[in-house]
Amino acid sequence: MSTLTVRLLAAPEAARLLRHAVREHLGPDGHPDAELCVTELLSNVITHLGAGAPVTLRVSGSGRAARTRVELTDPAPRTRPAPRRAAGNDESGRGLALLEAVALRWGVTEGYRTKTVWCEL
Repeated sequence: MSTLTVRLLAAPEAARLLRHAVREHLGPDGHPDAELCVTELLSNVITHLGAGAPVTLRVSGSGRAARTRVELTDPAPRTRPAPRRAAGNDESGRGLALLEAVALRWGVTEGYRTKTVWCEL
């Protein structure tokens, strides 16, 4: 099983780069939901830690694999994602609901000075 690893600073323009990297890694039969999950996980980091936070994306598996695992690690182990219910007019608050809708499962792993939010597709 191959693994894609990308380290960068969280920024809105990084979402496009990460989606492209995921698409290249998973190949033509890739998993579009993986691109969605990467975008939502990166958006959470930008919203809660701010642009410029260092992140590491890991994608395990390939487009042909039975399961694909997406992980995004950031330097804030105590800032944990919590699903919320967005009202109809809210412009944010749906990211984790989208993750729950497309992922088989998801969770958070706390490391030494880091946190990894992951999902399996």
